[in-house]
Amino acid sequence: MARLSVNVDHVATVRQARRATEPDPVAAALLAELAGAHGIIVHLREDRRHIQDRDLRVLRQTLKTQLNLEMAALEEIITIALEVRPDMVTFVPERRQELTTEGGLQVAGQVPYLKQVIAGMKEKGIRVSLFVDPEEESIAAASECKAQVVELHTGSYAEAESGVRREKELERIAHAAKFAAQLQLEVHAGHGLDYRNVLPLTQIREIQEFSIGHSIIARAVLVGMERAVREMLELVRA
Repeated sequence: MARLSVNVDHVATVRQARRATEPDPVAAALLAELAGAHGIIVHLREDRRHIQDRDLRVLRQTLKTQLNLEMAALEEIITIALEVRPDMVTFVPERRQELTTEGGLQVAGQVPYLKQVIAGMKEKGIRVSLFVDPEEESIAAASECKAQVVELHTGSYAEAESGVRREKELERIAHAAKFAAQLQLEVHAGHGLDYRNVLPLTQIREIQEFSIGHSIIARAVLVGMERAVREMLELVRA
């Protein structure tokens, strides 16, 4: 049965719009835990547009489930991660101009550097995931880097405008998941997933965890955090 990790970045986005103290992403994370989420995800961006350093530190002290820190492989953020020691880090590409992560990490072109960084994380007991496009080259490079997990970028599937295109993207993800599993990589999936499109992905047995944020937070605005998480859990567990 697949797990669900909830990204609470967009709770912080609302807070930072007014530079206020609420809504508190830590409180949202605790409610998600109470609703049954298996983990919490935050992305500490270089420009600190939503999650702040204090959020990360308080979450580390209060969460009882898995804390997954999304991050670019930048020296400043690496230093923070090694100090805070989340349960897992997920390396993602990052551009200041982007509204959200636009694609998978280009792993093949930076294997030596990532291999060194990943080794440092493992020394501190931190599991490492790489956010990659569902393609064999990136997955093989992730294995070469000694990552333990790959999170497959599902954006192209989620944004597909036709049923034919969506089916092709679904097949692409399924193939990538099987390939990753053959390389002994744990498989996660995320980006653009919502209450309408996640169900077909739950049929891919190799996917062990879904990372979902925006859709859950958007639903929570209307029905509350706990109900929004429980509704997504029902779909993921289907």
